[in-house]
Amino acid sequence: MYPKILAAHPLVVELKKDLRLRCEKLKNRGIIPSMCVVLVGDNPASLTYIKNKQKVCEEIGAHFKLVQMPASVKAQDFLNQLHQLNHDHSVHGIIIQLPVTESLKNLNIPNLVTPEKDIDGFNGANTQAIYTGTTNLQLLIPCTPKGIINLLNYYGITLDGKHVVVIGRSLIVGKPLSMLLSNLNATVTLAHSKTKNLKQITQTADVIVSAIGKSEFITPDYLGHSQQILIDVGINNLDGKLTGDVSKEAQEKALAYTPVPGGVGPMTVISLIENLITATENQVKG
Repeated sequence: MYPKILAAHPLVVELKKDLRLRCEKLKNRGIIPSMCVVLVGDNPASLTYIKNKQKVCEEIGAHFKLVQMPASVKAQDFLNQLHQLNHDHSVHGIIIQLPVTESLKNLNIPNLVTPEKDIDGFNGANTQAIYTGTTNLQLLIPCTPKGIINLLNYYGITLDGKHVVVIGRSLIVGKPLSMLLSNLNATVTLAHSKTKNLKQITQTADVIVSAIGKSEFITPDYLGHSQQILIDVGINNLDGKLTGDVSKEAQEKALAYTPVPGGVGPMTVISLIENLITATENQVKG
């Protein structure tokens, strides 16, 4: 039986070893995998996320670059920068750090990075694989859904025939995750802010995934039995403390849960680095 706390650390350690070996093979061919993060403004939370990505990127031997643009940047200058990076053969993976400023929100952000360098997995050419039935986690697919499935697999949690309730329908987590779970033969309910009788729905679930960003939203009354598994995607700040969407009381009632910090977050970052290495390998085949 898997442990009650579904910590990412042991799996991340394994994945880092594999990624270091893959990175070393590329370096032996004279190729250094290179990630570039494009940041607009100086949002403190964004800078923290970027540092986490840089740390893991450099730990496995890849190169990291930050392109920081002022919050006042004009849309055309922003697009010119992306065009340059898309055509720079020394850059293998590109991330547009979200959120962008209001002046850029009307741009088609998910599709500005060319599919081959889209290590976030947001480009329509990459997400299409999920919507057409893939279960291949080696593809450039969104990192949080990929990380969640890898973590469940690591702890031997099967999804075949399970009822999974995903709360939150974002293009980054909720929607792609719900389709990926369905591809893996789970029965999926995608809930959101307009869902009625949410507690009645979650009480019937085998797995509850909360990705709404509301601190301690999932309380014990959302749970219906003692065999439920809670996947907490939330990263919130409550009175200066990092918290997830799931309360401690709900964690104690569940069969197993992902902690915050130390659960889905590290899996998202390691999946991003995995996408970088895969993208590099794909670009230099032959």
